Amino acid sequence: MKVIAAGRVARLWMMVFFAGLSMVSIPSISSAAKIGDNFGGGVVFYVDGSGQHGLIAAKTDLQGHSSGKDDGLFTWNDAKTACSKLVINGYKDWILPNKLQLNQLYSKKFAVGGFATSFYWSSSEGIAGDAWLQHFNNGGQYQYNHADANRVRAVRAF
Repeated sequence: MKVIAAGRVARLWMMVFFAGLSMVSIPSISSAAKIGDNFGGGVVFYVDGSGQHGLIAAKTDLQGHSSGKDDGLFTWNDAKTACSKLVINGYKDWILPNKLQLNQLYSKKFAVGGFATSFYWSSSEGIAGDAWLQHFNNGGQYQYNHADANRVRAVRAF
């Protein structure tokens, strides 16, 4: 009789233990990132279906400028180089967004904030000597010469 009762008690404790484990949450796995969240050195502007991967934009435009240009304005080559050297909160994997990523960023510009009503470079090249950029006032995408100077917002994946 004692063996049967001990077995039932042990089984009950195991059920309670495993039921309790199922209620434990691990933040990095259970909480999905959302558009507008401060995360990974910037602001989330795209999240895939799993909620575990997406894109983050720096909170501000790239600081500095290309030689002979006004503050905040970079040639295309300088924009790519500056993004690759950028470090924010220990994150070193920033890039100049491609044309599609930049358009996604434009569509979420109010969630990210801080954009000028100006042109922003993408990493996507157009015809010889040109690259794609996007106007953050009307959303239009255009090709401009690499030597032109425009604004830059770095992004990174998570």
